[in-house]
Amino acid sequence: MSSTANGKNGTWRNWGGNVSARPAREVTPASVDELAAAVRRAAEDGLKVKAVGAGHSFTSIAATDGVLIRPQLLTGIRSIDRENMTVTVEAGTPLKRLNVALAREGLSLTNMGDIMEQTVSGATSTGTHGTGRDSGSIAAQIKGLELVTADGSVLTCSEKENPEVFAAARIGLGALGLVTAITFAVEPVFLLTAREEPMPFDRVLSEFEELWAENEHFEFYWFPHTGSTNTKRNNRSAGPEKPVPQLKSWIEDEFLSNGVFQVANWVGRAVPATIPAIAQISSKALSARTYTDIPYKVFTSPRRVRFVEMEYAVPRAAVVETLRELKTMVDRSGLRVSFPVEVRTAPADDITLSTASGRDSAYIAVHMFRGTPYQRYFTSAERIFTAHEGRPHWGKIHTRDAEYFSRVYPRFGEFTALRDRLDPDRLFQNDYVRRVLGA
Repeated sequence: MSSTANGKNGTWRNWGGNVSARPAREVTPASVDELAAAVRRAAEDGLKVKAVGAGHSFTSIAATDGVLIRPQLLTGIRSIDRENMTVTVEAGTPLKRLNVALAREGLSLTNMGDIMEQTVSGATSTGTHGTGRDSGSIAAQIKGLELVTADGSVLTCSEKENPEVFAAARIGLGALGLVTAITFAVEPVFLLTAREEPMPFDRVLSEFEELWAENEHFEFYWFPHTGSTNTKRNNRSAGPEKPVPQLKSWIEDEFLSNGVFQVANWVGRAVPATIPAIAQISSKALSARTYTDIPYKVFTSPRRVRFVEMEYAVPRAAVVETLRELKTMVDRSGLRVSFPVEVRTAPADDITLSTASGRDSAYIAVHMFRGTPYQRYFTSAERIFTAHEGRPHWGKIHTRDAEYFSRVYPRFGEFTALRDRLDPDRLFQNDYVRRVLGA
């Protein structure tokens, strides 16, 4: 049941390479009972407990020097309920596996983020989302949760059962208990037509409201040092299916978006002065294209170039102003930014600490190539985001603390009160959780 961490001398590292930890022990439970036993044993030994998924968070949200729970044996679909259109999956199931299995059953999630490497519990616990006019984050599609709480007992919650836990635990930051299974709403599989095309930055901003209103899923990437963006509109389609041809897909999604982009970033890291010129080329590398496919093949794309990321949710009404300020800052700063800025939206939801809790939101994500100094860029961006009462993604780099969150989340006290009840001894605490929720 116990195993050693990956890497040298039991060191765990995240995907972005910016967080590492040395747990006292690692446990890979094969059942909910084994996981509950591991929690009770950790408490007896005076050790803290954290679960880690695929390590796709850029914060130390999963880091611990106590017991690290690895969920890779807790995977797969437990049950499909076609009458209520739900699917219950084990917490360690990778989103990719879930999407493929659902498609085989003629089913689909309503919305997805832009990658599917994460585990379902890691993705939902940190508030991972895609873009949507009417459909929210992955967590907003949850209908029920099962979690092991600090005393080693198994708690189930839904809108009807333990609703106050359900309100918070869908995005629980690993602070309320260890999620063991998730029940998602699903629907019959459908087709999406994606329309990707370049568009000038100024035009996207001036037409943002229309682009948002006219499309079920609108997003765009702006390339700093240019006035160019790539836009993507995904809408439901009657068909027929028309996927991107394999060679074209390889050239655009692997060669240009990953291979050439990787080399361009290596050059930019070595010689930062080349970045604006590279950005001009990058922004023009991908031409317009339209394709129709099942949802997860349209929502997600491979991301093999490693980076670090900061993302903030601002009120949707403030997004244009925020982006103008961001562009002005980059233009005046002398910064050299080789990664595009990603902009997406989500409707308001009712999850206590969701970045879209109680307000229609727009997400602005800034990235830097792994291994390049990102602090100056992220600090300057964060200053702009927080001036608009931005809420940072729980799994991405930020410097905010409980005092700030108590101001930007009206229901913050509701979450911390629930944590006091479910984990009074702070078994699931680490430095990150202490910073964002308070001691």
